[in-house]
Amino acid sequence: MSTDNTRIRLSDFAHRIELPVRWGDADMFGHVNNAKYFTYVESGRIDYLETLGAVDGSRREAGSVILASIGADFIAQVRYPARLVVGTRITKIGRSSMGLLNGVFLGEQLVLAARGTLVWFDYASQKAAAVPDEVRAAIVAREVIAPEM
Repeated sequence: MSTDNTRIRLSDFAHRIELPVRWGDADMFGHVNNAKYFTYVESGRIDYLETLGAVDGSRREAGSVILASIGADFIAQVRYPARLVVGTRITKIGRSSMGLLNGVFLGEQLVLAARGTLVWFDYASQKAAAVPDEVRAAIVAREVIAPEM
């Protein structure tokens, strides 16, 4: 990914969740295994999307969000025990896709930056669909840093 992560701050994220590092999250070297970070950012992403009503199974007829891609920069090690804060924000909204940024923090220190693409998906047609206006408005209203349009 190798994008400039030096500018990412916890204060950039209006949406945050706190997660404990569990004993089983550590690998044989004693630090959190890289695969666990994707579970942490998934938790942040799903929590964010739930607040928008975008992953409610009852609205499947109206479409929902799917993850199209994700990648991460591992910046610093984390060891058990620890409490992490996962920040989630939408950085860009296109017609049917959205840029996603997750920051995983230990205190104020960024330990991982993950970037991905979400796509609004129509399950009936099995194709990408336009992000609904009410979802766009909810995202814009909640973000500290306005998404690029």
